[in-house]
Order: sequence, then C-alpha cells, then structure tokens
Amino acid sequence: MVDSHDNNSPHEVVIVGGGFGGLYAAKALAKANVNVTLIDKRNFHLFQPLLYQVATGTLSPAHISSPLRSLLNKSKNTQVLLGEVNDIDPEAQQVIMDDQLVPYDTLIVATGAKHSYFGKDNWEEFAPGLKTVEDAIQMRRRIFMAFEAAEKETNPEKRRALLTFVIVGGGPTGVELAGAIAELAYQTLKKDFRNIDTSEAEILLLEGMDRILPPFAPELSQTAAASLANLGVTVQTKTLVTNIENDIVTMKVGDEVKHIAAKTVLWAAGVKASAMGKVLAERTGAECDRAGRIIVESDLSIQGHKNIFVVGDLANFSHQNGKPLPGVAPVAKQEGEYVAKLIRKQLQGQTLPQFNYTDQGSLAMIGQNAAVVDLGFMKLKGFFAWLFWLVIHIYFLMEFENKLLVMIQWVSNYITRNRGARLITNQQGSPEAKPVPSQSHYPTPENRLKVNV
Repeated sequence: MVDSHDNNSPHEVVIVGGGFGGLYAAKALAKANVNVTLIDKRNFHLFQPLLYQVATGTLSPAHISSPLRSLLNKSKNTQVLLGEVNDIDPEAQQVIMDDQLVPYDTLIVATGAKHSYFGKDNWEEFAPGLKTVEDAIQMRRRIFMAFEAAEKETNPEKRRALLTFVIVGGGPTGVELAGAIAELAYQTLKKDFRNIDTSEAEILLLEGMDRILPPFAPELSQTAAASLANLGVTVQTKTLVTNIENDIVTMKVGDEVKHIAAKTVLWAAGVKASAMGKVLAERTGAECDRAGRIIVESDLSIQGHKNIFVVGDLANFSHQNGKPLPGVAPVAKQEGEYVAKLIRKQLQGQTLPQFNYTDQGSLAMIGQNAAVVDLGFMKLKGFFAWLFWLVIHIYFLMEFENKLLVMIQWVSNYITRNRGARLITNQQGSPEAKPVPSQSHYPTPENRLKVNV
C-alpha cells in the first residue's frame, strides 16, 4: 500500500478517468517533467459518440474501444492503473483506490456522467440509457429480441407492443437512435422474418421542448425532423414522460395525458454527474449544480483547492457565457489539454489565462445520406453533412486499426444496407424472459397515442 511519497520526487499528477478529458490530459503530459498515473475502472477508452451504432448492430464494441495501456505505451512517464477510486483525501493529497492509497501533487478528476431519470430512478429498469459498452449491449439485445419475440407472438396487441419503439429525448443520441432503428425495421430486417412485417414497426421519438436537437440552429432541427419523418419515425415534441411501467409509457402532451404500449423504451433524455461529484463536494466543500456537476473556477480548479481540477462532463464551467458548457467530447478534450498545459506552465512558475472553449460545431447522424452539421459559420444538411459526419468521427477514433475497421464496416453497410453486428447476447431480461402485459392492461383506443408510420 502506497501511503506517502518523497517531497524530492518528481511532481505527481494523478488522473481519475480514462475518457476524453482524462486521456487527452495524459497524452498532453507525455513529455512533461512529471509522473502521471491514470486510474480507470475499465482498461479501455470508449468512443462514446458511436455507442448508438453498437446498440443498433452496425459496429461491435471493439470497433470503438481502445486499450488505455496501448494508447499511452509511448508515454514513458505514465502508468495506468486498473481500479476504482472510491474517495480522496485533500489534506494528505491522496486518492483511495480499492485497497491502495495513491499520492498526488496535482489531481485531475474526469469521471464523466451517467443517466439521469430526473428523480425516477426506477425507470432505468424499463428504459436503459446509453453511456457504457454494457448499456449498448443491453440496448442491442432489447431491440433485436423485440423483433424475435414478435416473430413468435400470435396476439396482435402483444405483437404491436413488441414492434413499438419509444426513444425518450430528442438530442443527438435520441435522434441517431431513432434513425438507426428505423433503418433496421424498414430496410435491414425487412426480408429476414416470415411471420411479421418489420416495416409495420412504430418508432416514436419524444422531446419535451418545442423542437428536437435544441442546441442546433432551428432550421437544422426542422431538417432533422423531416428526415426522420421520411425514415418513418414519428417525432412528438412538447411531450413530457410522466411514467414508464409495465411496458406502458405515460406522457403529457399539452394538457392531455396519453399512453402507448411499447416493449422497447430507450432513454436519451438527460445525464447527471458521476458519483465522484458527491465525493469531491464532501471532501473539498465544492459547490455542485442540480445535476451534481462540480462548479469549477475559471482555470477548471476547485475553489480553495488549486491543485484539484475537474474536467469533462463532471465539470460545470460557466465562466465563458454564463451557461455550463455542453457535455460533449470536444469540451472534455479541450479541458483536459488545457489543464495539462496549465500544469506545465505552473511548474515553470508561469500561468495561463482562463480556459476558453472553442466551439467546433455540432453534428447528428439521422440515417444513410442524412445528417445535420452546425459549425456556426456554416450549416450543412443531407448527403454532404452525412459525409462530413463520417470523416470527423473516423478522424477522432483513437487507433488506426479502429479507423480502418470502422471505415470498412461503414462502406460495407452502405453497399449492402446490412448490419453485421446484430448479435443477441446475455438474454436475461429479454422480451421472452418477461411476459408482455395482457390485453386488458393496454391503453384504451381513446387515450392511446396514435402513431402513423
């Protein structure tokens, strides 16, 4: 057990979390005169923007994952530890990892976020979110098991529920999931079944605001909605989900309460800070926002603790325009690189101006040949936006092997319209394992939300 370190030893930087923020901080410190320890409970970096393609059978998890040790093996000043940080001791300058104490001079916390069900955590059982490989595999299983169960179901109402997919949340993840499921139902799987017509599937995208993709320009939101409609997705805005239980989604549309029977409900509506946010708040006195994110100083440090930095989805940085920066990969990447540069400057007795995020734009894939891109100075839609989306995502994948594999898979999918990773694994909790409600439990025709596909 390591519980102390020599004051004459090199500056010790401990990074908790191997996502975009933590990884880019470590890479930026590769040639600095410091010792870096990167701790993560997973041994790989996950390219989260493409998780939805794992969930819908386009890519396998290995295509978007890279071992952390491989990514950092050329950084001779960096070691990677597999483990989970449970606590920190700011006074002793140590993090508590499993049964080991790891000392630090500077601490960078980049543990990200998880799903938020806005106080309705029991909904997670019925509507999984999408943040980890396990989430994607579970979501993939639910999607494809719904079609398999429908193939054997003879009751029309039960079959209809099995072929109804509800996605809650109209941000990029929700839009991309809805478009991918529509392509599965109406194109990829259309000839694969004998007892069902997969094109009869109902795909519903629910959004509480007045348009999908709220961070995008309004005209791009309209384009995305029209593209989804062309794919067969019903977009329902100004809709608040009030309950998810027994395969019934209850929602409020204006002043009217509606119900829909759906075996597959997917959550893309909100996130909250990881558990480390609470730990940091308790140990340092840091202030949290409503989502549990740590409110950081202009240099991403915690107030009163200039040697503890928080980056990525766990940080609430509101010094640029009065609003928190979005929880997207470019923000985490730039924050991680900034903190690394600041550490190097501080070791030289210098400093840096406050962190300033450079918005590189927003992208969302809708379907084959359809995407929207908002770069601020330029807006793209349709085929060229789709092509731009492909290039950018391949570029930011971490390893050449993954870039090549993903590119080959996408070219194959484009030509054949097939999805080669349609594997159903770990079938516990599948539609077959939990019975569909009897017909008497279904919403009555007058209060069931009508979906026209």
